[in-house]
Amino acid sequence: MADVYAEMFELAPVSLWLEDYSGLKPLFEGWRAEGVTDLRGWLRADPQRVAECARRIQLLRVNRRTLSLFGARSLEHLVENLDQVFRDDMLDQHVEELAQLWEGRLHFSSQTVNYSLDGRRLAITLEATVLPGHEHDWSRVLIAIDDVTDRARAERALRASEQYARGLFEHSPVSLWVEDFSSIRRLLDEVRAKGIVDFRVFLDVHPEFVDRCMREIRVLDVNRQTLLMFQAPDKAALLAQLDSVFRGEMRANFTEQLIDLWEGRLTHQREVVNYALNGDKLHVYLQFSVLPGHEARWDQVLVSLTDITARKKAEAYLEYLGRHDVLTGLSNRSYFIEELQRLERRGPWPITVVMLDLNGLKAANDRGGHAAGDALLRRTGEVLGKLLEGQMSASRIGGDEFALLLPGMDERGGQRVVEQLRDLLALNNQYHASAPLHLSLGAATGHSGARLEALIHEADQKMYESKRAFYANRQLDRRSGFSKLS
Repeated sequence: MADVYAEMFELAPVSLWLEDYSGLKPLFEGWRAEGVTDLRGWLRADPQRVAECARRIQLLRVNRRTLSLFGARSLEHLVENLDQVFRDDMLDQHVEELAQLWEGRLHFSSQTVNYSLDGRRLAITLEATVLPGHEHDWSRVLIAIDDVTDRARAERALRASEQYARGLFEHSPVSLWVEDFSSIRRLLDEVRAKGIVDFRVFLDVHPEFVDRCMREIRVLDVNRQTLLMFQAPDKAALLAQLDSVFRGEMRANFTEQLIDLWEGRLTHQREVVNYALNGDKLHVYLQFSVLPGHEARWDQVLVSLTDITARKKAEAYLEYLGRHDVLTGLSNRSYFIEELQRLERRGPWPITVVMLDLNGLKAANDRGGHAAGDALLRRTGEVLGKLLEGQMSASRIGGDEFALLLPGMDERGGQRVVEQLRDLLALNNQYHASAPLHLSLGAATGHSGARLEALIHEADQKMYESKRAFYANRQLDRRSGFSKLS
């Protein structure tokens, strides 16, 4: 039977060491007698004490796997070179093994590092047991060593990969959200099981389903840029106020997102509106993707949000410039023409058109330069702008030419607007008595089926008659600044 055990020891697939620890017993007893209670601290205070412990341990036997693993020709060759096997970064773990023996444990373990005789660094797990019958003197200790170098290398690579991925996530220059849509997947499956085919119609009939789905989204993680973009002090504060972030226009966008998911589009993008915690409106470009490996459950999706607020503001400003006159703040000729076309198609009728001309602009430019003329134009914009309400619009359609469009207003309504304009003009001239503002105007009203181009021509003719009268007799109504209408 002894031969069988000897053969099992020799052929074991793990490295086995049979050692004699009996020399440690008296050494430990002596230290206890000296008052040592904390062996870990005692050994770390002086590495020579660890070396003394090592000299007290005798290696009796190793198996073939041990010689192969450590690159030794024989037991004697291994013993002669143990200082190459046990070195460098294994000191702390050896202290831990000794401390476990000191504490009376007859079985101890560790994860440490050894070195082969050709210099290879070996990551190992060590399991040591004081063999039965030798508990009194520790004269027989069996140590099993498992080479986990490949596994340790793979674990290090995995940790490095995880750290790299986490770093990319945390330090991404765009807002990243990891979310769980599994409950939404379940709700969509339930609707499909009821035989619903046209999901868009279903949502029109059951708008509450969209709200329910929005409540089912679980946010798993967000990155630093998300906190910065949404003005959140930390993740907890952001997640506690998501109803402040996703509101208003977001509901319509989320409806379209649900339709994409219903139709199997697990990756999609669109421009949406969110809100920062301080109330600022954020225009964002949303990119949504169910992560690979999670297509069946949608339990992990990645949402990236790129802040395009500055771009949207620039676009809005360019659009504003395309439809407004910068100097006066009124609409420009392009808008005026578009609005004419729209009103001619859709009304509402009747429609009154008022054409206006700023008198004396050239003379003001000649006397005081373009700054004086620009001041008159700005004042005209202020006066006309104060008239506007409802669907009314005021446009600068030429250098000194302006137009009012009054949808749904008949002749009497148009006359009321003209009277209001007289009052505003008189008030403005009270503040600018040294440079009075004079306007010539003509008005025309058309009913359903009329051509607005003809109305403009009629109003223009009346305005030109008024302007000729102004320059012919210079007899102005000092209350309003208007020349008399013909």
